Amino acid sequence: MDGSVHQDLTAGTKRGSEEVFPSVPNGPYIMSTTANGNDSKKFKGDIRGPGVPSKVIHIRKLPNDIAEAEVISLGLPFGDITNLLMLKAKNQAFLEMNSEEAAQNMVGYYSTVMPIIRNHLVYVQFSNHKELKTDNSPNQERAQAALRALTTSHVDPTMGAPSTVLRVVVENLVYPVTLDALCQIFSKFGTVLRIIVFTKNSQFQALLQYADGVSAQSAKLSLEGQNIYNGCCTLRISFSKLTSLNVKYNNEKSRDFTRPDLPTGDSQPTMEHPAMATAFNPGIISAGPYGGATHTFPPTFTLQPAMSSHYPGLVPALPGGLASLGLPGASRLGFHHHLSSGVSVLLVSNLNPERVTPLCLFVLFGVYGDVMRVKILFNKKENALVQMSDCTQAQLAMSHLSGQQLHGKSLRITPSKHTSVQLPREGHEDQGLTKDYSNSPLHRFKKPGSKNYSNIFPPSATLHLSNIPPSVVEDDLKMLFSTSGAMVKAFKFFQKDHKMALIQMGSVEEAIESLIEFHNHDLGENHHLRVSFSKSSI
Repeated sequence: MDGSVHQDLTAGTKRGSEEVFPSVPNGPYIMSTTANGNDSKKFKGDIRGPGVPSKVIHIRKLPNDIAEAEVISLGLPFGDITNLLMLKAKNQAFLEMNSEEAAQNMVGYYSTVMPIIRNHLVYVQFSNHKELKTDNSPNQERAQAALRALTTSHVDPTMGAPSTVLRVVVENLVYPVTLDALCQIFSKFGTVLRIIVFTKNSQFQALLQYADGVSAQSAKLSLEGQNIYNGCCTLRISFSKLTSLNVKYNNEKSRDFTRPDLPTGDSQPTMEHPAMATAFNPGIISAGPYGGATHTFPPTFTLQPAMSSHYPGLVPALPGGLASLGLPGASRLGFHHHLSSGVSVLLVSNLNPERVTPLCLFVLFGVYGDVMRVKILFNKKENALVQMSDCTQAQLAMSHLSGQQLHGKSLRITPSKHTSVQLPREGHEDQGLTKDYSNSPLHRFKKPGSKNYSNIFPPSATLHLSNIPPSVVEDDLKMLFSTSGAMVKAFKFFQKDHKMALIQMGSVEEAIESLIEFHNHDLGENHHLRVSFSKSSI
């Protein structure tokens, strides 16, 4: 860029109030960088009107100890970065993107999802300047070196991607991963148009279509091999042979962001309200939720919703939303969640007061963690408190059971303000509505490292049966499960081991009620049936 500067002579144009340097005059100016070295820094550019798109992005309110890599990581998902200017003394930085379109995508995204770096809310906006020119001061040399190091692994936009559709397989699925969680992760790399999640070959998978091949390539490059949670839920990503996805319904199994008018279909109910999002948002933070998992370094930055997204496919951070995507090569993605403060008590509402009992809630919630106490509220019997043994198990139960049908009613589950469930005082009878299960022999997760941890799945129409004695045959079990009035659609013993079988009920609701009724059922010969939800179908 030559030394001449073209002034924007629009009459009455004020500087964008978001880009005011208290000590800097309007126009070409010298920025002193003495705090980061003795070199003064000439920063020349064309003055622009407020909010006018520019390739140059201005980032304000950065923390004092900000690293170049953290600033670069804000821009990388949106395209190549051609220049970086760090003004650490002013807690500010400028990023120059390779195109105005990339800069517009970045500003558009961060207007809906406010970035937070090290607990600092950071502001991202267009600069009043058209391009950056940096010199050879030591401070800027370091910035350029960081930029080179981090962008060499980035996507070359001139290379055509094989497809805009990615196939995503989640290996080692210890905790639930939802469509919304995947949208949050993948939306950082470009506009997600459509997504479908499904289980195939006993693996949780997704097909995800981007608006362009560069976004698909960028996401594949950055996310392949990453763990969503510490040590598990590993992303395996390949290009799909499909060129486009055909989505018929907008629900928790499929979504077309370009067609908000699509019906929800006959799937399970979707979220009625943004506040319900917590129920579907997996929330295990990277500090291992169970013994043996090691703590990893904190996320680079988290995202907070500023307002609802006006960009198709750009998912605003759900309550407790996406934490770090880190930089290419980082070893993990982290999620923050609202139960991390130690809330282990859940408020369960919209119950069927005629049919629900403490035991029924103990067995159902016990699929996802060890239930300590259950209390059905005396004056409001459609509400109950369920106390899990820790906040991680409470999150798992909430994410899997919210919206499920129990006795004809759709369960509503939220964190409770209570820290524990109180037992009735001595001499006060509460009609058996409060039960203490802390010493129950039926807890599934008491034993550290129990294989039950790796067999946690969402409610499904197919149940996994185990601990079947040799004398019990297929007809016995089919007869047993139909005694409650439910329909048995299919049955299959495991080939190697007749102690285990799969039984498929007429619906997810029938399977839930069958699990409650027949888990721990005495089959004789000192064998009590064990029932859980299966990830497979027959």
